[in-house]
Amino acid sequence: MHEPLRTSAVLNVGPAGLPDGREVEAVARGEDLWGTPGLILDDRVVSVADSRGDMVIGLEQGSPLYRKLGLASVGHGLLGCEQVTDSIITVRVRWLFHDADGRQLTDGTNIYILRRDDDGLHAYVCIATDDAEKIQAIAAVRGVDLNQPS
Repeated sequence: MHEPLRTSAVLNVGPAGLPDGREVEAVARGEDLWGTPGLILDDRVVSVADSRGDMVIGLEQGSPLYRKLGLASVGHGLLGCEQVTDSIITVRVRWLFHDADGRQLTDGTNIYILRRDDDGLHAYVCIATDDAEKIQAIAAVRGVDLNQPS
């Protein structure tokens, strides 16, 4: 599955293959994937978005850098999921980032914590495991200075 790399795609592309096929398909299509507040955590940074508007603003801030690096589309694949409680599931997703010609530039793995609410599954936590290293590697290959404003 490839979708254009835009704020809505990054915000909405969700894990596939979770229990309950109809609900999973809705999540994979991006129907209200994120719950609020949403938290993104990596080895250096913690970001919290208290609303969908905050999420969009945060993601839009990264868009110029993605364009500069030549990232044009994103695909994903499910690496695994685990039922933690009756309502909580952890999901490991491998993201595949492609250039405008469809060549894979890099990949990245994130772990999501989802909760089954009254209106379906929602992601509340994203643990980014290797994003920073992968972005630095692409920047080095493409000659992009990450210290320069996008």
